[in-house]
Amino acid sequence: MTFRLAAQERMLDGDTLEEKYAFALSVGFDGIELSGQGGGVLAGRADELRRARAAGVAMPSAVVARVPFLGDFDPSRRRAAISELSELLRALPHAGAAGIVSPNAFGVFSKRLPPFAVPRPDEESRALLVAALREVAVVGEECGAAVFLEPLNRFEDYLVNTLAQAAEIADEVASPAVRLVADTFHMSIEESDIGAAIRAAGARIGHVQLGDSNRLEPGAGHYDWDETLTALEDIGYDGWLAMECGLSGEPREVFPRVAKLLKR
Repeated sequence: MTFRLAAQERMLDGDTLEEKYAFALSVGFDGIELSGQGGGVLAGRADELRRARAAGVAMPSAVVARVPFLGDFDPSRRRAAISELSELLRALPHAGAAGIVSPNAFGVFSKRLPPFAVPRPDEESRALLVAALREVAVVGEECGAAVFLEPLNRFEDYLVNTLAQAAEIADEVASPAVRLVADTFHMSIEESDIGAAIRAAGARIGHVQLGDSNRLEPGAGHYDWDETLTALEDIGYDGWLAMECGLSGEPREVFPRVAKLLKR
């Protein structure tokens, strides 16, 4: 199986999406992962996204950027996060994107760092996350785009750290507009058996994000890529693999090595 590779737009040379796409193709990649900026930024790019899509640019996904999170402890910020994520979902059809990556929270709190005492019980946080996802899932179903719920490592999120935890939440939401992200960097920290975790999550996985054990590009660390690719093949995964990591060099030098490593 040959997987399709995407790079985040910030990584790609070029001033326009068309130029960035041409660069991506030249270095062995197949598409662009968009920056999902809230505050009307992504929505304001509707004409740009439609032109790029008409020109054949593949934009399979977006990632939330500079937005509040569904797992924020402040009710007003949580409400703003639901509104922002709903707005972002409505913008995705302009690009033909299948979904947007969003964790429960990023850097809001960690049980593994001081002060250690969580501001509210996990049961309450989980119930609020499920309720929020059900609300945005209605929007996703209407516009044909999904929220890709991303488990983060224990130092970056206090609630959803493994694929199994994310799968339980997605199953409770029970909407085709809520699926999972398998992020290799976070899995390298949290999963005891990465292949088994991928196989157990199965068809719930709607997107894969790439980062090696050191959070650089695939091949720059000691992550077992063969295990992950084999597990994805075993579940019949037909989605995209998107870079979400730092780079050890210039994109024109790094990306061909990544494509060679991941395209069997």
